[in-house]
Amino acid sequence: MTTIPIYQADAFTNQLFGGNPAAVCPLKEWLPDETMQKIAIENNLAETAFLVKNETGYKLRWFTPEYEIDLCGHATLASAHILFTQLGYEGDTIHFETVKAGTLTVTKNGDKYSMDFPSRPAIHIEPPIGLIEALGEKQPLEVLRSRDYFLVYESEKDIRDISPDFYALSKMDTVGVIVTAPGDDKDVDFVSRFFAPGAGIAEDPVTGSAHCNLIPYWADKLGKTQLHAFQLSSRKGELWCELRGERVIMSGKAVTYLKGEIFV
Repeated sequence: MTTIPIYQADAFTNQLFGGNPAAVCPLKEWLPDETMQKIAIENNLAETAFLVKNETGYKLRWFTPEYEIDLCGHATLASAHILFTQLGYEGDTIHFETVKAGTLTVTKNGDKYSMDFPSRPAIHIEPPIGLIEALGEKQPLEVLRSRDYFLVYESEKDIRDISPDFYALSKMDTVGVIVTAPGDDKDVDFVSRFFAPGAGIAEDPVTGSAHCNLIPYWADKLGKTQLHAFQLSSRKGELWCELRGERVIMSGKAVTYLKGEIFV
């Protein structure tokens, strides 16, 4: 039997039970992929992150309850938070080596963690059959796609009012579906929600990877590179964002929920 440490943190929030929960499992070496997938299923969170120390920082992988994913913001932020606060990481910057997203850097700035991620601008497309209908009767202003479908609506109320047909969305050929609109509050540049039933996540509370699309879109639309964003899930999440050329910076807070051990 192998004993594996496990931590859980709520990311993109300073309130316990807010933001997006992620499990973090530091490892000495990779477990079999099948075992990591089973742990993610057992945890039943949007993502479980696995870390292995290397010469420059850590190797990082993320698993949803359905499969290994290519990029995850909140579980990266949670991983950095656990390293800084629970595992005695020294210094203020951590480099995470990933297979599909390159090297991701997280820097601690006071009570916030700033993540340097790739910008993934979405392109305009003709919506696939059933996509708009699966989100309700309201017609979006624009439909785009990067990794995920990306629909822009007129108002924050439109985003709050969306009640998706999750079965229909689960049949789409993307990881998830982003919906977004300008914020009502003058201090909030944009709001969003993210649905990924095909990945085992009906609605993700706060989605860092979606902001790789959202930040370049809203930076261009609003003519500014520094943005303040909220994700309007029931748990809510807050992000401070910046567009830097082909990179995006997402900053947020995190709180630790639990630590324990897994026996496999």
